Amino acid sequence: MAGQSGELRLPKAGRYGDRRNRRCRHYKCAHADLAGNPRNSPPGPQPICAVLDYSHAKGWRSTEAPSGNRSLKAGRGLPRQIKKPANRKAMPYVAVPSFLTALRRKPSYSRLALNLLTLTGVRSQEVRLAKWDEFDLDQRLWIIPAEHMKRSRAHIVPLSGAALAVLVKADAMRLEGAEVVFPGMTGKPMSNMTLLKVMRDMQEPFHVHGFRSSFTDWAANEGFPNAVVEAALAHKTPDAVQAAYRRTTYLGTPDNPGARVELMEAWGRYCTGTSSPKP
Repeated sequence: MAGQSGELRLPKAGRYGDRRNRRCRHYKCAHADLAGNPRNSPPGPQPICAVLDYSHAKGWRSTEAPSGNRSLKAGRGLPRQIKKPANRKAMPYVAVPSFLTALRRKPSYSRLALNLLTLTGVRSQEVRLAKWDEFDLDQRLWIIPAEHMKRSRAHIVPLSGAALAVLVKADAMRLEGAEVVFPGMTGKPMSNMTLLKVMRDMQEPFHVHGFRSSFTDWAANEGFPNAVVEAALAHKTPDAVQAAYRRTTYLGTPDNPGARVELMEAWGRYCTGTSSPKP
């Protein structure tokens, strides 16, 4: 196991018997220790090779770890350690309106940014890097450039009345010389931890990215088609055939707004407490 100094410490296996038995006992002890607690593994080299090299340095074996043994160098002497994926904790959508009400009580760039993120369903990077020239307030559209998107494809977000109200407040606080809508302390984009800090300051255990899940759950409960919700989130269509034939953006036209416009407007009304979710 790793000591305070970072060196590898092994369970005692004794100093008696022939070389082959002694080597076997050292391997078994190290195997049991490392397999029981993967964090005991030394950084850098694979654990078993480190054990053999350590044994060589102590005089317990005549050679270092064999460099030609690919199975050993790949660490296959240890059981595979499976990492369990952890989902980011999402706020239940029924709690979102009251959260946003509390969020608006202390206006700041970071709180306005988190408010807009929640109302539009975008990712943290997209709102933190947002510039004023991306917004067409007359057409009520936010055109996010490809370089700000996860999939490197431009994305258009219909702006609800609630989202426009956030931008009006941000414009009133606009920092001279800043290109981004929500600047940090130096006028440059705020860091990726800023929005999470807002959550922690408000003693909320949820993750910023989880608001996309809150939005998805609300939309499913309201009966909006999954394809429309996925388009609003800029998700890739998993079915290759559907992706090839489904070219619509669900945005519609100014005279005939599409399903995504209706979706975002309904979400904005719900978040500001002017409508109630379906039972």
